[in-house]
Amino acid sequence: MAELLALTSALVFGVVHFLSGLMARHADSYGIATAGQLGGTVLVLAAAPLIPAPHVELAALGWGALSGVGTGVGVAYLYRGLARGRMSTVVPLSDVAAVALPVLAGVALLGDRPSILAWIGIVLALPALWLVSRRDAVGATGSATGTVDGLIAGIGFALQFLAISRVDPAAGLWPILAARVLATATIVPLARAARATLRLPTRLVAPALLVGALGSVAIVLYLSATRQQLLAVATVLAALYPVIPVVLAITVLRERPNRSQLVGLGTAGAAIALLALA
Repeated sequence: MAELLALTSALVFGVVHFLSGLMARHADSYGIATAGQLGGTVLVLAAAPLIPAPHVELAALGWGALSGVGTGVGVAYLYRGLARGRMSTVVPLSDVAAVALPVLAGVALLGDRPSILAWIGIVLALPALWLVSRRDAVGATGSATGTVDGLIAGIGFALQFLAISRVDPAAGLWPILAARVLATATIVPLARAARATLRLPTRLVAPALLVGALGSVAIVLYLSATRQQLLAVATVLAALYPVIPVVLAITVLRERPNRSQLVGLGTAGAAIALLALA
């Protein structure tokens, strides 16, 4: 059940990124991200009072807030890296860092002990993410700067995964609400520093809000998975979401994948199978 929750989280995360990417073709990426966080905040604010929360402690809210800061930093630096560096470096680097750091934290600090099959799946997932996320880099510049931004983005996303996994189940959805609020509060000043407009065409406001609400669903699914499975395994499965936009681009947009992406898709499939069997 935990594996299914984590994979469903990856599916929803992937759909969110795919739809966000489509909207970003017609509007500022920071504006899409900010509207998305607001949409996620509204959904959680509406749902939180309906979910039992017998013990909403400051520590749980703090972990949620820290996760939100990670989300904000990850999104902001990913977009900055894409603007200043190579997509073929920034995206896969942020994806791999977002997986590797929580796995290391789970093993070194939280006492996770994955089985041999799980370890093989984890090891396969890292190159799978790199290969799936790579794009042709014709004409791109600024790879060194993009690498730094990609690493910072990956650290931010790793913090998102790690911090939200520490939330007490008794706190209900209130820590998720704290995460959404802090994510918005983090993205906005970083977007301003990047001189982003944050403005959206009227026709994209509602879709961006709905996609953001879907992102909150993905986070709740991931949180549920971490309560039933090792952090290392749940994070790797959920973090395979970059596979989804690639598959959707192939099937819906009729894009042609490059050889690296095809190898990455196959490797990701093997990683999922091993982690599911572990």
